[in-house]
Amino acid sequence: MSLVTDRGTPVPALRAPRPLRAEAVRGFAPFAGAAVLLTVGVLLAGSAARWQGGWAETAAQTHITVLIAAPLAAAAGCWQGGRERRRRTEELWGTVVRSPLARFLASALPVALWTAAGYLAAAGLAMLATWRYAQGDRPHPGLLPGDTVVVAAAALLGHVVGRVVPTRLAAPLLAIAGYAGLGLASMSRSGSARHLNPAFSVTTTGVPVWWQPVSMAVWTAGLAFAAVLAYAARRRVTALLPLAAAVAAGAVLTQTGDGLWREAPLAHRQVCDTSTTPAVCVNARYAGMLPQVTEALSGITGRLEGVRNLPVRWEARDQESHGAEAQLPAFTPLGWSVVRGRLTDPRQFAWEATAALQRRPDCSHPTERKSLADDAVETYLAPSPAQKHFDDMDARGDAAHRAGLRKRLAARAALAAMGAQERRDWLSAYFATAGTCDVKGVPAL
Repeated sequence: MSLVTDRGTPVPALRAPRPLRAEAVRGFAPFAGAAVLLTVGVLLAGSAARWQGGWAETAAQTHITVLIAAPLAAAAGCWQGGRERRRRTEELWGTVVRSPLARFLASALPVALWTAAGYLAAAGLAMLATWRYAQGDRPHPGLLPGDTVVVAAAALLGHVVGRVVPTRLAAPLLAIAGYAGLGLASMSRSGSARHLNPAFSVTTTGVPVWWQPVSMAVWTAGLAFAAVLAYAARRRVTALLPLAAAVAAGAVLTQTGDGLWREAPLAHRQVCDTSTTPAVCVNARYAGMLPQVTEALSGITGRLEGVRNLPVRWEARDQESHGAEAQLPAFTPLGWSVVRGRLTDPRQFAWEATAALQRRPDCSHPTERKSLADDAVETYLAPSPAQKHFDDMDARGDAAHRAGLRKRLAARAALAAMGAQERRDWLSAYFATAGTCDVKGVPAL
């Protein structure tokens, strides 16, 4: 209904204020979301070498930041929940016509939504950072919906604590308790605690089944809404509904157990370059790295052309390789040999690949002939980056070390001085003895 002035000019009616919009736009909530975004962003940026370039690693690292994001959101909700007590306006709020639940949600929901949005934005930025360097596979967003709901639920639970606990220290203490609780649950060997923990650790070779994030979202959100209704609803018995949903979701999580995860489609698939001998195979999750791996091993494969008794291929597998295969140096965990889709030290990688070709077990009594042959082959194919350092140490050592160095240098020179066919025959005889401690067949130098 419009009002009319004494001159007959209509005056538009005033709209009722919308506290939810005001809280979401001008209140504490945007700062809480920015705090979550900044904190998670700094954590991810500090560990970028360990995940940037691998979709599975990005998903796992983003998920583990829930260990920080959820307690931070709970602390933000707790601080917001104690606002009216700090302002001494509790009695004034009690006189408004809105129900206690409506007043609670008007204050709590903006913080929950903003903190969830901050976490989601940080996760999105991490995925964008990986997109440029990804070498294969595809994004793994399966855990993201459940993790986002976990952060929002933590903010709602924190708000309830802020209303109930009359102290300014409630927020930081809740953050510390939440971090400690999630951390202890992550280290627990109990299957129930592990599967109910929102910050559980994940592997890079598994992906969740579709109902895992749904169950985790219902589990955490159900507990949060049960606490909200038990505190603010006029009929507190309604809290039993979300509590029952949370119990049902928790039962699904605990009863399914490890069945919540399935093998990633590319976890054990290989992509190979068969133009070399041995062939070079990498895990399909890093298919884009195959050209640079082949280039890093080109010095070895070029010198082994025409040599017999070699493994059929280098392969990248977690388990032990078969007799006809050699283990390719590991790409994972990222941050060591591979950073942002690039080999950090191709010489070191090639040296490790040479050791995999030799496949020498830990023999109890290695003979001098075997040791000299291994060192000469290693030096010829791909010497260790630290070889010169150790040779210099032996040169400055006692008489025994200097004598050993002279023998190694002589063996290296003898192999290098052979003719091409003679060297191929010698290497063929050498690789026929690889993988055993029987050194009778090791050719002398």
